[in-house]
Amino acid sequence: MGIFKRMKTITKAEINGLLDGIEDPIAMLNEYSREMEQEIEKGQKALARQIFVEKKQSALILETRELIAKRTRQAKLAIEHGEDSIAKLAVQEKLTHENQLNLYQEQYEAIKQQTQILIEKLNQLQEKFNEMQHKKILLSSRANVAQSIKQIQKSTISFQTDTIARGIARTEERILMMEAEVPAGSQFSNPLARDYSGR
Repeated sequence: MGIFKRMKTITKAEINGLLDGIEDPIAMLNEYSREMEQEIEKGQKALARQIFVEKKQSALILETRELIAKRTRQAKLAIEHGEDSIAKLAVQEKLTHENQLNLYQEQYEAIKQQTQILIEKLNQLQEKFNEMQHKKILLSSRANVAQSIKQIQKSTISFQTDTIARGIARTEERILMMEAEVPAGSQFSNPLARDYSGR
């Protein structure tokens, strides 16, 4: 059991290490920006459908009011002409339409509230998106600066450790060689000079 747990931990660590290495902060910011844009687009489509439903409900209310006015006129005309059965039928239909109108108006108010909630949520989402865009610009700038500094440091470090260190080592070797040549030259040049002069 312990072996499998360790293997799982090692595997997760290696995968996370790979992902950390691959994860480019600017690319991630661009991806989050795209995701937010998609959410705004979904919200706008939902709002368009909601406004359509609201307008449809408003048209239904207007139509029902016209029917109530029409039935009221029909009932008055029927009473004026002594047609009580037609007047009664018109009044019944008028009452039915009035009940429907009350229901439609309640539904319309509920739809309007839903539309308002959706508008507020979409505005909040847009505000968050705008904030994210500003933050994205700032973070992209910071990431670019950090990357530039990192590259400069990397090239400086490699330059110092490689080129300068080797150059100093070569210079030191040359100086040591020059220092070694001085006593060596003086030891061999004097005896040789004496041998030639002695002959």
